[in-house]
Amino acid sequence: MTNPPDDLTLTKAGLDARGAGRVLIIACGALAREILDLRDANGWSHLDLTCLPAIYHNTPDKIVPAIRDSVAAHRDSYEAIYVAYADCGTGGLLEAACRDLDVEMIAGPHCYSFFEGTETFAARDEITAFYLTDFLVRQFDAFVWKPLGLDRHPELRDMYFGHYDRLVYQAQTNDPALTGLAETCADRLGLRFERRFTGYGDLATRLERWAKT
Repeated sequence: MTNPPDDLTLTKAGLDARGAGRVLIIACGALAREILDLRDANGWSHLDLTCLPAIYHNTPDKIVPAIRDSVAAHRDSYEAIYVAYADCGTGGLLEAACRDLDVEMIAGPHCYSFFEGTETFAARDEITAFYLTDFLVRQFDAFVWKPLGLDRHPELRDMYFGHYDRLVYQAQTNDPALTGLAETCADRLGLRFERRFTGYGDLATRLERWAKT
């Protein structure tokens, strides 16, 4: 089984490709563990993975140029390249770039939607829910607490989160320790806690199709 880098590395630096395999997945660092788990569990040894820094979710204007650069850098080394991102705050620019580059991405607004299933997620229409995945629970301080300045000014919490009524933890794994940590995150934000076990959702079905390339 492949051991991914630690979460801090995936957050700040991402993951380099091995340079082996026929098919390359370019993904967000927040999905590295899930993709590697699926690859190893299914014996998809012909899949290679490279990841952009997960923290780009906080600055989505960096995603599209980085995807373009990554595709250009790897195009000649693989038979096929796919992008394991949803729109992720790019306002449709990532979809347009992938169309221009002739590479396929995952449909949906963000990873929260494809973990739950894009159609299911859209049908819920939960505008007052704040979402966390396994990765974001582990990296809550790096992605939420510190970027919003709540480590320095906790009094700002209600200004940021007053329009939410609950924190929804979309669990990819059944890990009691992560569930407990997610509950703590909800308490810190002053939100009601809800856990949904999603597994890998549409990510698993999309990777299965890409693996058959």
